[in-house]
Amino acid sequence: MAGGGSDKIDYVFKVVLIGDSAVGKSQILARFARNEFALDSKATIGVEFQTRTLVIQHKSVKAQIWDTAGQERYRAVTSAYYRGAVGALLVYDITRRQSFDHIRRWLEELRSHSDRNVVIMLVGNKSDLEDQRDVTKDDALEFAQKENLFFLETSALEATNIENAFHTVLTEIFNIVNKKNLTSEPHNSNGMPTLPSKKIIIPGPAQEIPKNKACCTSS
Repeated sequence: MAGGGSDKIDYVFKVVLIGDSAVGKSQILARFARNEFALDSKATIGVEFQTRTLVIQHKSVKAQIWDTAGQERYRAVTSAYYRGAVGALLVYDITRRQSFDHIRRWLEELRSHSDRNVVIMLVGNKSDLEDQRDVTKDDALEFAQKENLFFLETSALEATNIENAFHTVLTEIFNIVNKKNLTSEPHNSNGMPTLPSKKIIIPGPAQEIPKNKACCTSS
């Protein structure tokens, strides 16, 4: 549920988009933040970000989404932006096997520069190009399950599963934050993330943790 009319923001969550160049990260962000898609999108240089405010469990959540450049020459610069992130969309192109093969490296880099329990969604973008598919859903799902990631296939062009991807990540972060507030434990066996206190403005009531992670595949 989108909601941007309230002046009161209960939470601010930083989420990063990472993956190879030209997998559609900027288009995913544009579709989520502004419901736009540009066929002539240019490569991101360095880091850009957009915000959008949602309502989750009757609380106002401001998502601060950072779009990191996929080009190798920018990786040393953008690695600093992983810090403070409590969520990430790890994006590959279903028509480019190489972009999926690089996912492990991107995941390692993300985990080395952010909290080890950052909420991560594996995203196979460009699902509208099914006839050009080079990465099977089974391969991606197997990787997601092994690494304890959420998984969805999306199409920024057709706006398929874009909302679902961000909402799943943000809701999971929201639930973890609220359970952490309830237990008041800095760390526990379930891998509660150590979220930066400056990102959490007003704690809310306890919420349930979602059912399972690698459940979300496009039909």
